[in-house]
Amino acid sequence: MKNTNNKVKYIFVTGGVLSSLGKGIAAASIGSLLECSGLKITLLKLDPYINVDPGTMSPLQHGEVYVTDDGAETDLDLGHYERFTNATMRKINNVTAGKIYHNVITKERRGEYLGSTVQVIPHITDEIKSHIRQVGKDVDVVICEVGGTVGDIESLPFLEAIRQFRFDVKSKNILYIHLTLVPYIKTSGELKTKPTQHSVQKLREIGIQPDVLLCRTEEKLSTQLKNKISLFCSVEVDSVITAMDVKNIYEVPISLEGEGLVDIIISKLGISAKKPNLDSWKRVVQVLSKPKSGEIDIAVVGKYLGLQDSYKSLTEALIHGGISNDVGVNINWLDAESLDQDPATTDLSRYHGILVPGGFGERGIEGKIKAIKHARENQIPFFGICLGMHCAVIEFSRNVVQLHMANSSEFSPNTPDPVIDLLPDQNNKSDKGGSMRLGEYLCQLRKNSNAFEAYGAREVYERHRHRYEFNNRYRIQLEEAGLKFSGLSPNGNLVEIVELENHPWFLAGQFHPEFKSSPMKPHPLFTAFIASSCLRRKNIQEK
Repeated sequence: MKNTNNKVKYIFVTGGVLSSLGKGIAAASIGSLLECSGLKITLLKLDPYINVDPGTMSPLQHGEVYVTDDGAETDLDLGHYERFTNATMRKINNVTAGKIYHNVITKERRGEYLGSTVQVIPHITDEIKSHIRQVGKDVDVVICEVGGTVGDIESLPFLEAIRQFRFDVKSKNILYIHLTLVPYIKTSGELKTKPTQHSVQKLREIGIQPDVLLCRTEEKLSTQLKNKISLFCSVEVDSVITAMDVKNIYEVPISLEGEGLVDIIISKLGISAKKPNLDSWKRVVQVLSKPKSGEIDIAVVGKYLGLQDSYKSLTEALIHGGISNDVGVNINWLDAESLDQDPATTDLSRYHGILVPGGFGERGIEGKIKAIKHARENQIPFFGICLGMHCAVIEFSRNVVQLHMANSSEFSPNTPDPVIDLLPDQNNKSDKGGSMRLGEYLCQLRKNSNAFEAYGAREVYERHRHRYEFNNRYRIQLEEAGLKFSGLSPNGNLVEIVELENHPWFLAGQFHPEFKSSPMKPHPLFTAFIASSCLRRKNIQEK
């Protein structure tokens, strides 16, 4: 079904009481349920921070920066959207307060407001509404998540915009879903509804009456509690939904459908849709709860371990690789800095696979290089991603080719052997930010390689987020020493994948494959890496 724009339905997801309740997962799950009901959906994240995008924000503060095909650096919730649904996220699917204000100020400087006094209402709110409409083309339903918590001053322009939106597209096309908290007090053995009442009260003060409440809770809401919440929040009792804590996030669509959420949404919006088929989600949950092939231990040698959302897509992609192999994946986080300072304290040989993820900056690099050396010398399956590929090239150059001072010019500008460097045209740019390779690029694979065996194709598209590249001056020298360049750009100038011969599985890529993995379609490289790690576990057990 293809809607004209004035028939698009809009679902706005807000959050109250406190942050990190899971609005992104809730929005993604709603999208998945509607897709399973035969509807075409898209999602939009409205972020209240002043940064134009999260590209320059610390992963330790905001979590990972998720990259889309068209090169947008976006909020990590867009990763949830793509993992849970078939919708493709683009630049337009993530809008920040910084971007909104930047657009309005630019228009004011160009004189587009014809001398008007530029104000939050109507100019900022109109700009927000314009973005909401922009994503609503050629879909049945737009699910719009408003970042932050109701009551935050930063969120007010966005909440005002979605309040006004009800009158712009008619109320029958709008649904407000509010995610809130019903805490369980162990000392008294009671669920408390007061935080939810206050959160809804705050939302109603702004002028928004929620149609559906998703009540995040540890215990199932009784009929009596639902009646109480319904009475004090002016929400129909059938629309008070228990959003139970679950063991893994992929149970959420099943849990919400068990509460009848799809029927409520299609009834309130007047949508014609079929009953959702959740067989695929049930298969995923079944594998995660009882993997037939047991469990394996994977070491991830990173440096943003203070906030594990820094590696959110990576974590999920490893789990997806486990799903495709019907095995549970235990992720062991190893601090690269600690490994550098005292490697003797960490026994890397006990792991079935070692992964070195992406990142920026010099901190922890030597620890990552030591982990890669251990994986290479001890025949442990190894997977390097972006910076992990840089470290793999440096390690090989130093310890196999005997270029003892080899390094990346990112970490050592004066190194005599910059095996990782800026390309000549990048060096000519005074603004290094303009030299970043972002988004989807084509990679051509060599046959008779781990990469080709994993993908089963000669050409693949992968997403990038980096500045430094392999230095082609060293390609022949490293290849003669045994490093295989199994993935290249179409013109052959950019190295995308390196591998090792005579190793169970040693592969590193310049791109971020984790951004293209989902529970229904695990990424081929993660599937192959986990399969190789399972084989190592088997060999260890047989000894």
